[in-house]
Amino acid sequence: MATNRDFLKDINQYRGCLLGFAAGDALGYPVETMTEAQISSVYGAHGITRYRLKGGVAQISASTQMMLFAATGLLAGTTRGIVRGIMGPYEGYIRCCYQDWLKTQILSFAQLQDGQYHYSWLIDVPEMFHVRSPGKTCVCALIDSQPGSSQPAINTSKGCGGMLPVAPIGLYREASLRSDVPLDTIGAKTAELTHGHELGCIPAAAFVHIIDKITHEGMTIGQAVDDAITVIPELFPERRHMGEFRAIMSRAVALAAAHHADEDDLAAIHTLGSGWVAEETLAIAVYCALRYPDDFQKAVHAAVNHSGNSNATGAVTGSIVGASVGFSGIPHTFIDDLELRQVILTVADDLYHDCPEILVKSQYEPMTDKQAVWWETKYFGNTLHPQFSQ
Repeated sequence: MATNRDFLKDINQYRGCLLGFAAGDALGYPVETMTEAQISSVYGAHGITRYRLKGGVAQISASTQMMLFAATGLLAGTTRGIVRGIMGPYEGYIRCCYQDWLKTQILSFAQLQDGQYHYSWLIDVPEMFHVRSPGKTCVCALIDSQPGSSQPAINTSKGCGGMLPVAPIGLYREASLRSDVPLDTIGAKTAELTHGHELGCIPAAAFVHIIDKITHEGMTIGQAVDDAITVIPELFPERRHMGEFRAIMSRAVALAAAHHADEDDLAAIHTLGSGWVAEETLAIAVYCALRYPDDFQKAVHAAVNHSGNSNATGAVTGSIVGASVGFSGIPHTFIDDLELRQVILTVADDLYHDCPEILVKSQYEPMTDKQAVWWETKYFGNTLHPQFSQ
């Protein structure tokens, strides 16, 4: 496996990306099914600007849940590859962790059976067992699919549900070093696990690309977006719908570059769509991130106050701007009451620190390092599905 790590890496950005995703999701979740008139009626002329707390927390949706399970899939794959010296494609491990997420949506924590295979340590977190508006396409695809398989779901959906969870892939450049597959491709293949349309996976690849360039090469949001518009068509030259993707992304960039007042954001968002399909979700998020690259609050506020998929556009916007400004650039009002805040930070930190190198030396001998033993138990001890137990 390749081990050259000649790229930037800042834990502040890793935390900012994942916390930003969850924060944008949590801000938009209460207004996801509301019209603009309804949002104004309930929250005032400026729309929702602060969390609506339930049970003392700002609730995340299924989008953040799946994003966290995707992250643990990446780390489970790497850990198995190091411990066993062999591994499958990353999207296969993510699929297995998605199967665990599915259990949290159809079972209660008390219904889990002792000794039952599971792949992600997140299934041991009781707070994960909340049904938070999971996408029907995601649920049906996972029910119909076989655990461990890396074949795409058989559907023609281009909904944003496949794209949303891929944010951690953009943070985990180690995946491309270990698999010799570009991160963007891993993002696209992950989206294909649940969404079969080209425009369900092309925006996922672009989303990963943007996060990767911001966090590992020091690009601004604008530079990363421009690079994605150039590189993604080259990476997927056979895709028939690439022209549609480039057109909406270019429109988002042009709209953000136009000089207009904050109150005109809604009109610009309307020209990009409602965010229920992946290319619209990414375009709206890119617009909001480019409009307010240094102001997390303004960016997510613009992203959620519209008659569309508010939590999805908020999550993608939050992750892009959060990756750029870092955890320290996110106001505490978006951190203090966020549901599963510590779990999200733990996952971000694990992605940053990656699998301990001592595991490489310990493939065929007992380990003595406590951190390595803990990591192996966390990311390998429960991943015993026959597909990966070669």
